[in-house]
Amino acid sequence: MAETTKRPRKKKGPAEPRGLDAAKLAAGSPPAAVETLSRQIGDDGGAVLGVYRDPLGGHWQLFAALPLAKVEPTPYQRDLSESHVKRLSSAIDRLGRFLDPVITVRTEDGKYWTPNGHHRVAALRELGAKAVVALVVAEPEVAHRILLLNTEKAHNLRERSLEVIRLAQGLAELDDRPEKAYEAEFEEPALLTLGLCYQENGRFAGASFHSVLKKIDGFSSHKLTKALEARRERAKKLMELSEAVDGAIAQLKERGFQSPYLRAFVVARINPLRFKRGATADFDETIDKMTESARKFDSGKVKADQLAQAGGPVDE
Repeated sequence: MAETTKRPRKKKGPAEPRGLDAAKLAAGSPPAAVETLSRQIGDDGGAVLGVYRDPLGGHWQLFAALPLAKVEPTPYQRDLSESHVKRLSSAIDRLGRFLDPVITVRTEDGKYWTPNGHHRVAALRELGAKAVVALVVAEPEVAHRILLLNTEKAHNLRERSLEVIRLAQGLAELDDRPEKAYEAEFEEPALLTLGLCYQENGRFAGASFHSVLKKIDGFSSHKLTKALEARRERAKKLMELSEAVDGAIAQLKERGFQSPYLRAFVVARINPLRFKRGATADFDETIDKMTESARKFDSGKVKADQLAQAGGPVDE
């Protein structure tokens, strides 16, 4: 057999220079919309500290001090983590400085939505602060790109899914475009389906089904309102599958099996795509097949060493 040699991968060179030079970020005259926003901030009890263009896209935005009482999280945010707020407030208090401005957009009623500062704002409130410094963006649609901006705390699957479905439900009322038009905002289609499941049951074991959903769930070309109706049906099927898996787990426990990986083990056994690398399949067909397999699950055929080799998400 002829020997094969691996070609060394070409190293990527440095990125091509782009955007504005530092000296140009404050050069030029802001557009009328930014001037109007500047006056509105003053009328709202705030103060504009600077007006500049962002270094990559050249978009005009403002650096401002805002009344803390007027800053709120977007309605699509994940739930507040009290432990995270406590850690943040303690750190800010010990340092005696607030050095991490939040991003905000002004709403029509004079409030300032922040897509990435929920916990920092809560920490400042806990410390009794009156104001917060913020980057104020002139385009309200930026608040809708919450998953791209929200980097203050690592998301778990439940938090990501709830954020995405809340965002989709909000956008369906504001701008009912096709679901596919929001791919960047929603990140991945599975999060929409899982989000509906988590809204129905906060303890839903979504991590067990995530890898399967990645292969069978896709963005819809229908408008959001119609796409959400279809997703509710998908979420209903997924929850029925979860109930069937619960039944199989109960069988294993009756036989004396105890492991945090029981759910992952059952899902792996009934997954028709398990050994098909890169495979994609129809959502309804796959979930129906898995539900049927879960209902027919025979714990008598499971051996202890098979379970010992199981891995995957811990049973939630």
